Amino acid sequence: MSVLQDLAYRGLINQVTDEDGLRTILSNEKVKLYCGFDPTADSLHIGHLVGILCLKRFQLAGHQPIALVGGATGLIGDPSGKKAERTLNTKEVVEQYSSSIKEQLSRFLDFDAEDNPAQIANNYDWIGSLDLITFLRDIGKSFGLNYMLAKDSVQSRLDAGISFTEFSYMILQSYDFLKLYENEGCRLQIGGSDQWGNITAGLELIRKNVEDAKAFGLTIPLVTKSDGTKFGKTEGGTIWLDKEKTSPYEFYQFWINTDDRDVIRYLKYFTFLTKEEIESLEVEMQAAPEKRIAQKTLAEEVTKLVHGEVSLEQAVKISTALFSGSISELSADEIKQGFKDVPSYEYNGEAEVGLVDLLVMSKISPSKRQAREDIANGAISVNGERIQEVESVITESHRIEGQFTVIRRGKKKYYLIKY
Repeated sequence: MSVLQDLAYRGLINQVTDEDGLRTILSNEKVKLYCGFDPTADSLHIGHLVGILCLKRFQLAGHQPIALVGGATGLIGDPSGKKAERTLNTKEVVEQYSSSIKEQLSRFLDFDAEDNPAQIANNYDWIGSLDLITFLRDIGKSFGLNYMLAKDSVQSRLDAGISFTEFSYMILQSYDFLKLYENEGCRLQIGGSDQWGNITAGLELIRKNVEDAKAFGLTIPLVTKSDGTKFGKTEGGTIWLDKEKTSPYEFYQFWINTDDRDVIRYLKYFTFLTKEEIESLEVEMQAAPEKRIAQKTLAEEVTKLVHGEVSLEQAVKISTALFSGSISELSADEIKQGFKDVPSYEYNGEAEVGLVDLLVMSKISPSKRQAREDIANGAISVNGERIQEVESVITESHRIEGQFTVIRRGKKKYYLIKY
């Protein structure tokens, strides 16, 4: 299966310019391609993952990917898909974001491949030194105002308003494609479906500046969820690729909770499982949806891809411990991940404290009377062990690595005691 056939099977082709020409060049040559990532935060999120993995798919097929960090365009702001102007970040902030994103991209692409090593580029290298006269005469002259106004990224913002700063974004991104074409021989740009206008504008700029140029554009569908909610968002916020912002356990849980209607599509988008493997999982899911085999496979594959085998094992261990109640088997680091969002109380008292007193001071139970009832009724568990002795004392032996005690009230309400 060719790379284009694989992308088509996975539903990863939204639009493509000159598909026959692209198919021919991919069959006969090693093609350089790029995808851009603007540093609008200090981490990429899972919405970026489809583009990153598409670069990887092309590299596995023998082509050479360039991951472009938008150190310059990140200072401007892309109007595509936005209803209002972005907040502009300072140069220092964008440089910091760019550095973080470079490190993340290097985890997915092979920069040491013998025949087709991946490359990292930063468009600040050529846009940062661009003077205004050159920009207006040599680049801006190639863009008609009517042509730019007709683009969806601009049209969608005309009523709400768009600044000249964001209006010029299309020109700068087009210039990226021209520079990469001239300097690196880059023939293909890929991006989300909202980037179609920017990509075709780049092709037009190349056509006007390079005789007999052969360049191509391909867009990927934006990821959606069947229930209508936004992909990559939870009640806790965005799902980031940085484990300090979204722990591997939270990351794993996001994929485990994938809707049945979405899971096969996400297996195609986000994993490197073969067509046969995905079809087998689809048959299993239809036969026994309650086992959630497809979701478990998706969570395992993507967590391992983003965070590595060790973090995957840790995420599975936390999930299993929480399901079985074997809290005492977890390390302090695993407790931090698994109970990141539960109510917590910082205890600074004596080494030993009565369980009733601890329940009241941490507001787990509203009163001593209720605390005694909760204990006597078997509603209180400490580190996964049910305690029904009203006079029980919490000692240092109940502290996991001297840092935490996990208390559960009822079946699902967890509380974290910090020392």
